[in-house]
Amino acid sequence: MEKKIFSDIEYNKYLNKKKLMGSKCKKCGSLFTPPRPICIDCYGTDMEWVEMKGTGKLAAFTCISIGPPFMIEEGFDRKHPYCVGVVELDEGTKVDARIEGIDPARPETIKVGMPLAVKYLHRKKKGEKLTYLAFEPV
Repeated sequence: MEKKIFSDIEYNKYLNKKKLMGSKCKKCGSLFTPPRPICIDCYGTDMEWVEMKGTGKLAAFTCISIGPPFMIEEGFDRKHPYCVGVVELDEGTKVDARIEGIDPARPETIKVGMPLAVKYLHRKKKGEKLTYLAFEPV
């Protein structure tokens, strides 16, 4: 895999290509998603990019009725909440993302442990193509 620095910018470039990437420590094998340039387990700096499968299970979630301005612009408000959650990937790392394909107005129907698969949300903001990480039930 080509050598790229471990940054949010490179991570987002991979998301634009519909790739969920993490980093792996070549010294101890620890995985991180989103990627880190330094291993927090052994403090090693010899890291490599690894592609995650994009599947996992819901570890925690919250439904938000009063969101930040960019979510209000997408149509979310008190009557139209959205859901964000922590997803434990099959590789064992955890990542936070929007949870789609569920009913955030009825959070009692959302189950911790439910299997999820990655979904890429494409938006245009000021002419720039942005991709946001999301998951949906499988």
